[in-house]
Amino acid sequence: MCSQPPTPNDRVRVFDTTLRDGEQSPGCSMTLPDKLRIARALAELGVDVIEAGFPIASEGEFEAVRTIARAIMGPTIAGLARCTTLDIQRAWAAVRDAGSPRLHVFLATSAIHREHKLRMAKAEIIRRTREGVAFDRSMCDDVEFSPEDASRTEPDFLIEVVQAAVDEGATTINLPDTVGYALPTEYAGMFASIRRHVRGIDGVVLSAHCHDDLGLAAANSLAAVQAGARQVECTINGIGERAGNAPLEEIVMAIRTRSEGMGTTTDVDATRLYPTSRLVSVITGSRVQNNKAIVGANAFSHESGIHQHGVIAHRDTYEIMRPEDVGRVVDSMVLGKHSGWHAIEQRIHRLGHDVAPGQRAAIVERLKEIADRTQRITDADIEAVVLGRDPGEQSGWSIVRLTTTGGSDPVQTATIELEHADGRQVVEAAVGNGPIDAVFTATMRATGHGFTLVDYEAHSVSAGEDAQGESTVIVDQDGVRFKGRGVCTDVVHATALAIIDCVNTATATMCAAATAESNLTAMEVTR
Repeated sequence: MCSQPPTPNDRVRVFDTTLRDGEQSPGCSMTLPDKLRIARALAELGVDVIEAGFPIASEGEFEAVRTIARAIMGPTIAGLARCTTLDIQRAWAAVRDAGSPRLHVFLATSAIHREHKLRMAKAEIIRRTREGVAFDRSMCDDVEFSPEDASRTEPDFLIEVVQAAVDEGATTINLPDTVGYALPTEYAGMFASIRRHVRGIDGVVLSAHCHDDLGLAAANSLAAVQAGARQVECTINGIGERAGNAPLEEIVMAIRTRSEGMGTTTDVDATRLYPTSRLVSVITGSRVQNNKAIVGANAFSHESGIHQHGVIAHRDTYEIMRPEDVGRVVDSMVLGKHSGWHAIEQRIHRLGHDVAPGQRAAIVERLKEIADRTQRITDADIEAVVLGRDPGEQSGWSIVRLTTTGGSDPVQTATIELEHADGRQVVEAAVGNGPIDAVFTATMRATGHGFTLVDYEAHSVSAGEDAQGESTVIVDQDGVRFKGRGVCTDVVHATALAIIDCVNTATATMCAAATAESNLTAMEVTR
């Protein structure tokens, strides 16, 4: 534990890395418009820092970070870089236009990384750290340094590295549990050691960054806060590399619910936690498990008779927080064809979305068309229309008709009729090992694509006899992966919509790449 107890009501900065570390979760890649939506939601949530990406990774990543830096007001916008001149220059070019920019530079320090990944001696690590942080500070006043795999680094060497970073002007020192190896007592002890032995550390913010490989990310992060950390790095829904990162919603609500034990606060608006969680889940296609703390479907459900009786008698018997505390409102207002904009707008906002005034009429019209067919408007319908993933609004291929055979025969058939926005129509049929396989093969024939199905998931997103099914598919085409989503009362039709979503995304991506290559060629000719 910390050598000096934390000051009561001390504020913990919330550093959100959903757009960087979170996007590194398999299948969670996002488009630039998707990232902007999430960044705006994070700003509204009240996070202190948004790590917008790793600018050196690709041209698209650089543009995404730069766009967010220019568009999002309020939070600090950080760009990640390795301890190399090119990385740091690229990161600074991406974030320099932010109202509050930050450079976040990292270098691995553990013996296993030094020997097998970097092939560097300790002296070289120290030199690189000094040079990297000093170069950062020559451009930006807000510099964060992370000794990667800090929790597996020799304590004496970790102190030496952190001292070098502090000496060169780092304003935040992050001590990552990169592979989720630490126990809470060990992780807290590392922070106590750094506070005790590093000169000038009192003028620096200590930060925790924990992964969930052993299911301890939240516990380790909270232990670090109790040991003096005043920044926690986390992601919405805990998405991230391997088993993920510390979930933002769990950290925030633990600090809030156990304030007497934590002695700290955050500036996060907890009522925006559930809408933001839902937004990230829909955009990434990464479903939140039902029993997930805070934002899972069962988080505030009571089925046991004993529990139900207790809650009816007094909510505090089995509820340590309220659904409304995190923005989960049980709404008795049913939306349908007679609903007006104000009721729809309220639901849109609760789901974590914003709509420009010029889009309102089109959204209402499309939702009422859906209501005419299904009798009511579900949250899934709203999200599909608002996010531009509504099959009725496709700019490429859309499904006119889909029929599949049923029964117990493993070999089944599918016939699909498609219409393109340019007026083309096509009908194809195929057989497969089950209806999904048949639909996939028929769609590939109809569109001329040669996708390989990598992953498929289907689940319910609403209740009742007319429950909406949501299908998510990930496909591969020449080493490039595309993700699609579809929602329908028929799960097979939802899957077809998801496949078409992949087709249209792939086509748009290839067209954009071709345009960029053409522009580059034109520039070269001009030179």
